[in-house]
Amino acid sequence: MLRERLQADPHRPGYHFLPPANWMSDPNGLIQWRGEYHLFYQYNPEEPIWGPISWGHAVSRDLLHWQDLPVALSPTPDSPDSDGCWSGVIVDAAGIPTMIYSGNRNDRQLPCLAISTDDLLTWHKNPHNPLISASPVDLDLLTFRDHCVWRDGDDWYQLIGGGIRFRGGTALLYRSADLRQWEYLGPICDGRSAETGEIWECPDLFALGDQHVLIVSSIPLRRAIYLIGSFDGRTFTPHTDGDVDAGGHLYAPLSFRDDQGRRIMIGWLWEGRTLNAQIVAGWAGIMSLPRTLRLGSKGRLLAEPIAELEQLRRRHRQYCAIELPSDALINLEAKAGNMIEVDLTIDLGKATQVALAVCRAPDGSEQTLILFDRARGRLEIDRSIASLASTSHRESFGMDWSPASNGQIQVRVFVDRSVIEVFIEGECLTSRVYPQQANSLGLAIGAWGNDARLICADIWDMQPVW
Repeated sequence: MLRERLQADPHRPGYHFLPPANWMSDPNGLIQWRGEYHLFYQYNPEEPIWGPISWGHAVSRDLLHWQDLPVALSPTPDSPDSDGCWSGVIVDAAGIPTMIYSGNRNDRQLPCLAISTDDLLTWHKNPHNPLISASPVDLDLLTFRDHCVWRDGDDWYQLIGGGIRFRGGTALLYRSADLRQWEYLGPICDGRSAETGEIWECPDLFALGDQHVLIVSSIPLRRAIYLIGSFDGRTFTPHTDGDVDAGGHLYAPLSFRDDQGRRIMIGWLWEGRTLNAQIVAGWAGIMSLPRTLRLGSKGRLLAEPIAELEQLRRRHRQYCAIELPSDALINLEAKAGNMIEVDLTIDLGKATQVALAVCRAPDGSEQTLILFDRARGRLEIDRSIASLASTSHRESFGMDWSPASNGQIQVRVFVDRSVIEVFIEGECLTSRVYPQQANSLGLAIGAWGNDARLICADIWDMQPVW
């Protein structure tokens, strides 16, 4: 009923996951259980703003089409989670789905546990919660929450995110034989406030290839950061780092390994409009498209949209061998749509800038530019005129970038009403836009500073999943 009430909203995505209504944030408890993918998430079932948090729940067989399930976990009065069931994970403990999450009470978060005996539908909280009664006394911690749990040999290990006053973010390591009694081992890695923020939320540590990856979400930097390095079981030593997504809207990503052996990551995409606008809309927050992770040859964490997304492709169009004269936008399609995938290859020639315009009004009064700026060495999503609404954010976000030695670029762009996800050579930029005009559906491409050439563009309409 909630989905039906909001289905006419022109900004609600059609092939990204989002809850029936109200507030959603961090993905939680991602797991494939008996062939089905389970997605839990931070959820306020009452309002489209952050508030008393429960765990929402959905299930899928293909990571595309989701079935809403009842709320999995809600605050219990006069308990360690009376003010909210915050982020956490689910592990398979000898055939028993076991959840470890942060219970919030009086603005204090501590680890709690719950188990399920009916394939993740209902959860029974441990009567002895919290599992750890206090944060380490030897550290002046700003916070103590969010969990990453794994098994190594006979023991379980847990990371808890935090921040050490005047030093920076940290991830604290614990060990247990039974997931209930935990021994503190110390920080595995500390950050520096100026570089990686004061607090690390939602730590996610995993092996990938011959390296280990630690992903954290940084306060106050408001971005997800990855560190690639070595982990000896007690200490993580980073060698390289970078942004998980340079588009300014992905946070609190969580990954898991599925039955195919893929490391799949999903992140929360927050809104790009005012609080009042999301209250009026009745919903806030969506999930990113699922992405498969791999290591690049230059110490980068790279991501690609999962292959299953090709199943959503419908009507196909192709445009090839189009010259792009300098200082002009050429319309590819005036009504390309706002639920599309675009895969294009461009020869930059001698152009200093090339841009793809999506969600473009016929007169150009609204449009979002995906801008390849060779002169500045930048790739950006320019939202300066993405919407006529005063409630929409207009900042541009981007990353350092340079084209291949042959001067060609190949990029995949997913437009899903109010979300844009850009993938180029394993790098990602995700943004949110809210065009106000019903005819802001165009797709155009242009070059500046000199001529360029569109080698080929493939465009697909994307089928909604709801």
